[in-house]
Amino acid sequence: MTAVAVSLETTYLGLTLRNPLVASPSPHSYGLDGIRRLAAGGVGAIVMFSLFEEQLREEAVRNAMLVDSHADSFPEALDYMPAVVVDDPGPRGYLRLLEQAASSVEVPVIASLNGATAGGWSDYARQMQDAGAAAIELNIAYLPDPGIDGRAVEERHLEILQAVKAAVAVPVAVKLSPWFSSLGEMAGRLDEAGADGLVLFSRFVAPTIDPESLSVVPRVTLTSPAEMTLPRTWISLLHGRVSASLAASGGVEVPADLARFLLAGADVVMSTSALLRHGPDYAGELLSGLSGWMARKGFTRVGELRGLLAAPRNTDPTSSQRLAYVAALRAANAGVYATW
Repeated sequence: MTAVAVSLETTYLGLTLRNPLVASPSPHSYGLDGIRRLAAGGVGAIVMFSLFEEQLREEAVRNAMLVDSHADSFPEALDYMPAVVVDDPGPRGYLRLLEQAASSVEVPVIASLNGATAGGWSDYARQMQDAGAAAIELNIAYLPDPGIDGRAVEERHLEILQAVKAAVAVPVAVKLSPWFSSLGEMAGRLDEAGADGLVLFSRFVAPTIDPESLSVVPRVTLTSPAEMTLPRTWISLLHGRVSASLAASGGVEVPADLARFLLAGADVVMSTSALLRHGPDYAGELLSGLSGWMARKGFTRVGELRGLLAAPRNTDPTSSQRLAYVAALRAANAGVYATW
């Protein structure tokens, strides 16, 4: 029996990737060695850790104070910047690492901005582009005050996207929260506003409460396969309904998870937790498993399976989801439970 030749090459944000597995932000990207290990492990692209809006504000204040403190030192004082700023591990360090990474690995390196206001994002997005970022991911982490209405939250997302799009020529993706009152409409508005990609979904890293010490303490947990359901559902619903690329994020653990997201309509599948649990080389196992599955099923290209099991465009998504919901409840009542 002749083996089926499989190609994993795909596109995301208009970029050609060697495969659909993307390393999403994690501690691996905090240094050049980690970024190189991710690329050597086999991923198709790397999203660097996020540069936070708060870091940009801190740098702006610090730079202003340093310039003011040297304003009368000598005639060229305003062109002088003390070494402490140059060596700062914040925004300037991020740009240096981005530049080194972009020139050191053969896969696209995507920069990440995390914030909630338009602020100075545009300037730094442009600097990220100049440093070699193949694209920029906007992680708009916004927890509004109770008095702010939903439309204002949506408008803020659009404002940030439009400001960054106007500042750069590279593709821009938006990493979305799942908690919009009408996520499908919001995805459509971002698509119309020029988003080159939508990443579904971001995770809010929330602290926990320690009842013994009576204190709020930081907590970061890795994802589990159970968290795939929500992004997989929305990718299935959005596939073919928006022109933006769709990236799945959350819960990937085994090769079959890659297949599930691709069948639902994802252009790429992002992973953080699995690569932290098992190391960057685990990317090779995930991709090898995907290739083997594709060969068994007779698929030769990723495009042949992408969206094969997405929600049909000629059906009412609400009715389809409710029918699936009823079927799942009946299966549960019959004692049939998923093990993944």
